[in-house]
This record gives sequence, structure tokens and C-alpha cells, in this order.
Amino acid sequence: MIKNIIFDMGNVLIYFDRDIFLDRIGLDNPEDRELLKREVYLSLEWSRMDRGSLTDEEAADIIAQRVPEHLRQAVHRLVSEWDRPILPITGMEELVRELKSNGYGIYLLSNASYRQHVYWPQVPAADLFDGTLVSADVHLVKPQPEIYDLLCSRFCLNKEECVFIDDATPNAEGAFFSGMPAIVFHDDVKELRRKLQEIGVHCEA
Repeated sequence: MIKNIIFDMGNVLIYFDRDIFLDRIGLDNPEDRELLKREVYLSLEWSRMDRGSLTDEEAADIIAQRVPEHLRQAVHRLVSEWDRPILPITGMEELVRELKSNGYGIYLLSNASYRQHVYWPQVPAADLFDGTLVSADVHLVKPQPEIYDLLCSRFCLNKEECVFIDDATPNAEGAFFSGMPAIVFHDDVKELRRKLQEIGVHCEA
């Protein structure tokens, strides 16, 4: 029986849309946009931020040295201001609140940098979560098996009583092979509700 719902954050609770972030800083040149997408969001430094081996500032300083001078300020903004403002996934706050009111434990397991703690309170329904585990804090990232084990041991959860929701298939697969039921989220809360119902979770369709 499912007793706990574990959520990823980016593109599950809130949108993480690189094009929107580039639009916000007024970057129109197609070549500059593609360069920054690659050098910022698809960089080794971004992964190291998630693992906690670099701070956001350290990562931005390194990345900025690889791009033309006129884009260096943009690098710092894309690293440190992408959450201004937070963009909630439509319908997800209502689902979290319903699940909480129905007695389920609500948890977060997110690959994110140290700065997650700064913007997390702005995420709708963040105050309802019974526990959070952020990759940078523990120097582990999904889909490493150890991070799912750590989440469960830290919050005294039985894996078979949990369901993990992530937009990235490898992360959902990692949970599955660690012994935890998992659902891949496709930006469709109605579909998610149906899948939760199918595994016995009490929520409206």
C-alpha cells in the first residue's frame, strides 16, 4: 500500500525551461542562445553544482571564462536568477495539497545545487512537505542507487510504500530498480492523477 509520494522538483513541481530563462535576460541572437544553452545548462559545471562539488558562483565563474565577454554577465544571471520568478506546473499544487489532506507523506528528492534552499520556500505547497533531500547536500545525484536508499533511511520510509515521480526516465528507472514504484511525469497532471489511482493512491481524477 502506498503511503508516501516522493516528488522531483524541476519540470514536476516547477518549470525549468531554458528558453524562458534566455528570454528573460533579453537574449535574442540565435547563436548566442545556443551557445549559452550548451555552455551553461549542459555543462559539466552544472552537473557539479547538482553534486555539490561547486557552488553556483564558482560554476558561473568557470563557465564565464569559456564564452565571449559580452555574454559573461548573462552566464551569471542564467545560473543565479533562473528562478525569478518561479513557474509552477499548473495543477501540481492542488494535487500535492489533496494528497497531503488524504494522509500521504509528501517528500522531495531533487538534483539541485546548494542554492535550492534559497528558492524552495517560493515553490507552491513547499510548506506541506514532510522532508526534502537535495543532491548537492549529500554529494549524490539521481539515478545513483545510494540517493534513493539515503532518502528512505533518513525519513524512515519503506520503499514499497512509496511512489517516486520524476520527469526524467533514468531517474524514475533508478527508483524502480532500487525497489521503489515510480512514475514518469509528462507535464500532464491529469495523466499523473490517473496513474496514481492505478496503483491505489487516493486522489480525484
